Amino acid sequence: MKKHNYIPKDGFEGLKQNFSSDAISGFLVFLLALPLSLGIAGASDFPPIYGLVTAMIGGLVVSFMAGSPLTIKGPAAGLIVIVAGSVAELGKGDTELGWKLALGAVVVAGVIQVLFGVFKLGSLADFFPLSAVHGMLAAIGIIIISKQLHILLGFNPVTPEGKPMVEPLELLMELKNTFANFFKHKDVVVIGLVSLGLVFGWPMIPIKAVKKIPSALIVLIVAIPLAMFLHVENIPDLKNAAGEVVAKGYQPLLNFKEGLVDIIGVKVSFDGFSNIGVFIKFVVMFALVGSLEALLTVKAIDMLDPYKRKSNSNKDLIAVGIGNIVAGVLGGLPMISEVARSSANVSNGGKTRWANFFHGFFILLFLLFAVYFSDLIPKAALAAMLIGVGWKLAHPKEFGHMAKIGADQIAVFVVTIIFTLATDLLIGIGAGILLKLILHVVRGVSFSSLFKAKTTVEGNVVRVEGAAIFSNFIKVKKQILKFPYSDNVVFDVRKCVLVDHTVIETLHHLKDDFENEGGHLTILGIDEFKNAHGSKHNLATKRKHQK
Repeated sequence: MKKHNYIPKDGFEGLKQNFSSDAISGFLVFLLALPLSLGIAGASDFPPIYGLVTAMIGGLVVSFMAGSPLTIKGPAAGLIVIVAGSVAELGKGDTELGWKLALGAVVVAGVIQVLFGVFKLGSLADFFPLSAVHGMLAAIGIIIISKQLHILLGFNPVTPEGKPMVEPLELLMELKNTFANFFKHKDVVVIGLVSLGLVFGWPMIPIKAVKKIPSALIVLIVAIPLAMFLHVENIPDLKNAAGEVVAKGYQPLLNFKEGLVDIIGVKVSFDGFSNIGVFIKFVVMFALVGSLEALLTVKAIDMLDPYKRKSNSNKDLIAVGIGNIVAGVLGGLPMISEVARSSANVSNGGKTRWANFFHGFFILLFLLFAVYFSDLIPKAALAAMLIGVGWKLAHPKEFGHMAKIGADQIAVFVVTIIFTLATDLLIGIGAGILLKLILHVVRGVSFSSLFKAKTTVEGNVVRVEGAAIFSNFIKVKKQILKFPYSDNVVFDVRKCVLVDHTVIETLHHLKDDFENEGGHLTILGIDEFKNAHGSKHNLATKRKHQK
């Protein structure tokens, strides 16, 4: 992407300079964020309106503190699994209690995120191997799809104990029963399938102006009158031959008669804990996974920024942490820098942080004046949107991409998915990291090089000995970034036995950053390496030739 000759101004000067473009982009992002925020909240077992509360705070409050000019802050599908799990485990079947106790975990995690930023841990994302991160995101996508397919067809499966089913493998296994009763709730199925067709079909329309309209908005425009025409009614409990409830009845439409004025107030609770260990687990998951997703989004959007601005990741973590503290106190979901809405902001012409502000402002107006419209939205339509999000996260091309890079990458990717589905996100990504470290040791990396690389700097040359891998590269990268992007820098890997995929991809991005500013980054000695596992991909892990 070509770099522009000027940089948009920040602050109120930026508002005056870019009012039109930021306001229009903010409004278009609002149209995308509105249904997704409702759907993400509902899928997370939070009252749907509080998804909008989080998006509003992300725009009206966090935009002024954020270290990234183009990212949109709000609830994310990537955290659905953790949020729903926290409600279920903390509430022990009581959704209202679970929601309020989960808010306590959100607030504490927000404090930790602020500390991450204060202690300049914004480079945290660089520690995680990319194959494990992609595996985590793909697992989240599979989990989202496994839950929302039931909702799409009008079912809400429960465990033999009568509690809502939340375990991913249970939800996947239960799909056979849901599909066996495919036409049990015909009206809901029609709405769900039409909505799903729009989610996947709308972006394929070969008309640029039409594709600019978010498919989520089109789904609402079609699904709401369709639900009114079909007169969808409440779905009763589904029982088996023995009279046992196998799927709880539920309302097929969102059902709340409250606006912002009615709900505003402190909702968080720290009372009633019987298992502090569970609370701490979810605090850690909110803080780590939320921070990781937010930081990865900031990095991705920086690459899309036509003005090639570099975000302050530490400042952004502080801003997101403060946003989560406020959102948690008021009842909202945890927020991150959300990649789909942020990408839409860039493509819609957003130029400064004011686009995020306007997105929050339009959500505020909706909460004040048009919230009763939400009572017409079919849950099956929201499920279709979330299935679309899940499909993007777990798209088959992700599996193909990892396989092309190398057998080691697809192995870490798949192991992360399996362990995440079978246990939880923390164990899943931990399993991926462990496998990656084992593979590195097998390929000749010494134990002493796993977490610390011997680095020397002579003039403009940064030299690394032993190995350049994901787990030791954070400090090495900081040495490279001490040079201005306008300099000519040499990164010498001749004394390494291995340079892994995560480092190779990071170096490619760094080379682009240097070239955009008139400098150059040379990787000295990389021609002495060959791709591991016979891969032909240019980003594959590279191993030193054995002479």
